[in-house]
Amino acid sequence: MSDPVCPLCDRPIPPDARQSHHHLIPRLKGGKHGPTVLLHQICHNEIHATLSEAELARDYATVEALRAHPRLAKFIRWIAKRPPGFHSKTPGPRRKR
Repeated sequence: MSDPVCPLCDRPIPPDARQSHHHLIPRLKGGKHGPTVLLHQICHNEIHATLSEAELARDYATVEALRAHPRLAKFIRWIAKRPPGFHSKTPGPRRKR
């Protein structure tokens, strides 16, 4: 059986890679029982370092919308060059709270 593919970066998620589920609509904004997607942990971290819960709920509740965000698009280009199991601390400044 092949590894699942991260819908954000389109790289496979090996069984030993750090991974997590992302609620497309944040739990705090009514998405507790809504759809989730399996992501690399580094991809998930980058989403939450970039966007607030309100922004995620309002404008970024689909993978397509997330991939179109300028900072996330730049991250996706960067991470595409890394091996599927790659993980590091999320670089760059955090979003303003």
